[in-house]
Amino acid sequence: MAVMSPTARYPIPAGRHRCEEIILRSRFITTVACTPSVEEARGFIDSIRSEFADASHNCWAYLVGPPASTAQVGYSDDGEPHGTAGRPMMTVLEHSGLGDVTAVVTRYFGGTLLGKGGLVRAYSGGVKLALESLPRAEHVPTVDLLVIVAYASVTPVQRLLPAYEAQVVEEVYAADVTYRLRLPAGRADALAEAVVGLCAGEAVVELAPD
Repeated sequence: MAVMSPTARYPIPAGRHRCEEIILRSRFITTVACTPSVEEARGFIDSIRSEFADASHNCWAYLVGPPASTAQVGYSDDGEPHGTAGRPMMTVLEHSGLGDVTAVVTRYFGGTLLGKGGLVRAYSGGVKLALESLPRAEHVPTVDLLVIVAYASVTPVQRLLPAYEAQVVEEVYAADVTYRLRLPAGRADALAEAVVGLCAGEAVVELAPD
Protein backbone atom coordinates (compact mmCIF):
# COMPACT_ATOMS: atom_id res chain seq x y z
CA MET A 1 0.00 0.00 0.00
CA ALA A 2 1.44 3.39 -0.97
CA VAL A 3 0.06 6.39 0.84
CA MET A 4 -0.37 9.29 -1.57
CA SER A 5 -0.21 12.19 0.86
CA PRO A 6 2.46 14.61 2.16
CA THR A 7 4.72 12.97 4.73
CA ALA A 8 7.18 15.73 5.66
CA ARG A 9 7.33 16.91 9.25
CA TYR A 10 8.53 20.40 9.97
CA PRO A 11 8.70 22.94 12.80
CA ILE A 12 5.84 25.40 13.29
CA PRO A 13 4.97 28.00 15.93
CA ALA A 14 3.38 26.35 18.95
CA GLY A 15 0.98 29.26 19.34
CA ARG A 16 0.70 33.04 19.23
CA HIS A 17 3.83 34.78 20.52
CA ARG A 18 4.68 38.46 21.01
CA CYS A 19 7.66 40.64 21.85
CA GLU A 20 8.23 44.39 21.94
CA GLU A 21 11.10 46.86 21.70
CA ILE A 22 11.62 50.61 21.53
CA ILE A 23 13.90 51.96 18.77
CA LEU A 24 14.55 55.72 18.73
CA ARG A 25 11.25 56.30 20.53
CA SER A 26 9.23 54.23 18.03
CA ARG A 27 7.46 51.27 19.58
CA PHE A 28 7.70 48.01 17.61
CA ILE A 29 5.43 45.10 18.59
CA THR A 30 6.01 41.80 16.81
CA THR A 31 3.35 39.11 16.91
CA VAL A 32 3.90 35.65 15.40
CA ALA A 33 1.40 32.81 14.95
CA CYS A 34 0.93 29.44 13.30
CA THR A 35 -1.18 29.82 10.14
CA PRO A 36 -1.63 26.56 8.16
CA SER A 37 -3.50 28.27 5.30
CA VAL A 38 -3.51 31.59 3.47
CA GLU A 39 -7.00 32.25 4.84
CA GLU A 40 -5.77 31.77 8.41
CA ALA A 41 -2.74 33.98 7.72
CA ARG A 42 -4.94 36.79 6.45
CA GLY A 43 -7.36 36.30 9.33
CA PHE A 44 -4.51 36.60 11.82
CA ILE A 45 -3.23 39.75 10.11
CA ASP A 46 -6.71 41.27 10.24
CA SER A 47 -6.97 40.47 13.96
CA ILE A 48 -3.72 42.31 14.68
CA ARG A 49 -4.85 45.26 12.58
CA SER A 50 -8.03 45.41 14.65
CA GLU A 51 -6.13 45.09 17.92
CA PHE A 52 -3.75 47.91 16.97
CA ALA A 53 -6.07 49.98 14.81
CA ASP A 54 -4.46 53.20 16.02
CA ALA A 55 -0.90 52.15 15.11
CA SER A 56 1.15 53.96 12.47
CA HIS A 57 1.78 50.72 10.57
CA ASN A 58 0.97 46.99 10.76
CA CYS A 59 3.49 45.40 8.43
CA TRP A 60 3.32 41.69 7.79
CA ALA A 61 4.72 38.60 6.09
CA TYR A 62 3.52 35.02 5.90
CA LEU A 63 4.81 31.68 4.67
CA VAL A 64 2.30 28.83 4.35
CA GLY A 65 3.66 25.34 3.82
CA PRO A 66 7.04 23.74 4.62
CA PRO A 67 10.02 25.88 5.63
CA ALA A 68 11.49 28.03 2.84
CA SER A 69 8.70 27.13 0.42
CA THR A 70 7.58 30.01 -1.80
CA ALA A 71 4.32 28.68 -3.25
CA GLN A 72 2.14 30.51 -0.70
CA VAL A 73 3.83 33.64 0.63
CA GLY A 74 2.88 37.27 1.01
CA TYR A 75 4.13 40.46 2.61
CA SER A 76 3.27 44.14 2.94
CA ASP A 77 5.05 47.37 3.91
CA ASP A 78 1.70 48.86 4.98
CA GLY A 79 2.70 52.40 4.11
CA GLU A 80 6.36 52.26 5.08
CA PRO A 81 8.85 53.08 2.26
CA HIS A 82 8.88 50.33 -0.37
CA GLY A 83 11.03 47.34 0.55
CA THR A 84 11.79 48.44 4.11
CA ALA A 85 9.40 46.21 6.07
CA GLY A 86 7.50 43.35 4.44
CA ARG A 87 10.31 42.00 2.26
CA PRO A 88 12.93 42.05 5.06
CA MET A 89 10.41 40.31 7.35
CA MET A 90 9.76 37.72 4.63
CA THR A 91 13.49 37.06 4.28
CA VAL A 92 13.73 36.29 8.00
CA LEU A 93 10.79 33.85 7.77
CA GLU A 94 12.30 32.13 4.72
CA HIS A 95 15.52 31.46 6.66
CA SER A 96 13.87 30.61 9.98
CA GLY A 97 13.40 26.88 9.39
CA LEU A 98 9.70 27.31 10.25
CA GLY A 99 6.64 26.57 8.18
CA ASP A 100 3.04 27.80 8.42
CA VAL A 101 4.13 31.06 10.03
CA THR A 102 2.90 34.66 9.93
CA ALA A 103 4.56 37.68 11.52
CA VAL A 104 3.03 41.13 12.01
CA VAL A 105 5.19 44.02 13.19
CA THR A 106 3.17 46.90 14.57
CA ARG A 107 4.81 50.31 14.75
CA TYR A 108 3.83 53.33 16.79
CA PHE A 109 5.88 56.19 15.35
CA GLY A 110 7.91 58.01 17.96
CA GLY A 111 8.77 61.14 16.02
CA THR A 112 12.28 60.20 14.85
CA LEU A 113 12.85 59.05 11.26
CA LEU A 114 14.89 55.85 11.07
CA GLY A 115 15.85 56.00 7.40
CA LYS A 116 15.51 53.06 5.04
CA GLY A 117 18.37 51.09 6.55
CA GLY A 118 17.07 51.69 10.04
CA LEU A 119 13.60 50.53 9.06
CA VAL A 120 14.93 47.35 7.47
CA ARG A 121 16.90 46.58 10.63
CA ALA A 122 13.95 47.37 12.88
CA TYR A 123 11.40 45.24 11.05
CA SER A 124 13.66 42.29 10.32
CA GLY A 125 15.13 42.52 13.82
CA GLY A 126 11.67 42.46 15.38
CA VAL A 127 10.88 39.18 13.65
CA LYS A 128 14.28 37.71 14.60
CA LEU A 129 13.75 38.73 18.21
CA ALA A 130 10.33 37.11 18.34
CA LEU A 131 11.57 33.89 16.74
CA GLU A 132 14.43 33.58 19.24
CA SER A 133 11.97 33.00 22.10
CA LEU A 134 9.16 31.43 20.04
CA PRO A 135 7.81 28.12 21.44
CA ARG A 136 7.82 25.55 18.64
CA ALA A 137 5.75 22.52 17.75
CA GLU A 138 5.81 20.08 14.86
CA HIS A 139 3.57 19.81 11.82
CA VAL A 140 2.81 16.11 11.33
CA PRO A 141 0.69 15.12 8.28
CA THR A 142 -1.58 12.24 9.26
CA VAL A 143 -3.59 9.61 7.45
CA ASP A 144 -6.45 7.31 8.49
CA LEU A 145 -6.24 3.59 7.79
CA LEU A 146 -8.89 0.89 7.97
CA VAL A 147 -7.40 -2.29 9.41
CA ILE A 148 -9.48 -5.49 9.43
CA VAL A 149 -8.13 -8.47 11.36
CA ALA A 150 -9.35 -11.69 12.97
CA TYR A 151 -10.04 -11.73 16.71
CA ALA A 152 -6.93 -13.82 17.30
CA SER A 153 -4.78 -10.98 15.97
CA VAL A 154 -6.28 -8.20 18.08
CA THR A 155 -3.77 -8.22 20.93
CA PRO A 156 -0.65 -8.52 18.71
CA VAL A 157 -1.90 -5.74 16.44
CA GLN A 158 -2.67 -3.44 19.36
CA ARG A 159 0.86 -3.96 20.64
CA LEU A 160 2.22 -2.75 17.30
CA LEU A 161 0.46 0.60 17.34
CA PRO A 162 2.63 2.68 19.71
CA ALA A 163 5.75 2.00 17.64
CA TYR A 164 4.05 3.63 14.64
CA GLU A 165 2.44 6.49 16.61
CA ALA A 166 -0.97 5.10 15.63
CA GLN A 167 -4.11 5.98 17.54
CA VAL A 168 -7.40 4.07 17.44
CA VAL A 169 -10.10 6.47 16.21
CA GLU A 170 -12.83 3.84 15.98
CA GLU A 171 -13.21 0.10 16.45
CA VAL A 172 -16.02 -2.21 15.32
CA TYR A 173 -16.42 -5.81 16.49
CA ALA A 174 -18.36 -8.04 14.08
CA ALA A 175 -17.29 -11.19 12.24
CA ASP A 176 -13.83 -9.59 12.25
CA VAL A 177 -12.45 -6.57 14.05
CA THR A 178 -12.20 -3.32 12.12
CA TYR A 179 -10.02 -0.46 13.35
CA ARG A 180 -9.85 3.06 12.04
CA LEU A 181 -6.33 4.21 12.87
CA ARG A 182 -4.81 7.67 12.62
CA LEU A 183 -1.05 7.94 12.33
CA PRO A 184 1.71 10.00 10.70
CA ALA A 185 1.48 9.55 6.94
CA GLY A 186 5.16 8.67 6.75
CA ARG A 187 4.58 5.58 8.93
CA ALA A 188 1.47 4.23 7.20
CA ASP A 189 3.16 1.93 4.69
CA ALA A 190 5.43 0.42 7.35
CA LEU A 191 2.48 -0.23 9.67
CA ALA A 192 0.51 -1.85 6.85
CA GLU A 193 3.40 -4.20 6.09
CA ALA A 194 3.83 -5.03 9.77
CA VAL A 195 0.12 -5.83 10.25
CA VAL A 196 -0.06 -8.01 7.13
CA GLY A 197 3.11 -9.83 8.15
CA LEU A 198 1.90 -10.34 11.71
CA CYS A 199 -1.37 -11.80 10.45
CA ALA A 200 0.31 -14.03 7.88
CA GLY A 201 -1.45 -12.20 5.07
CA GLU A 202 -4.89 -12.59 6.69
CA ALA A 203 -5.56 -8.90 7.17
CA VAL A 204 -6.95 -6.01 5.17
CA VAL A 205 -5.27 -2.62 5.36
CA GLU A 206 -6.46 0.28 3.22
CA LEU A 207 -6.83 4.01 3.28
CA ALA A 208 -9.96 5.01 5.15
CA PRO A 209 -12.58 7.00 3.24
CA ASP A 210 -12.99 10.65 4.21
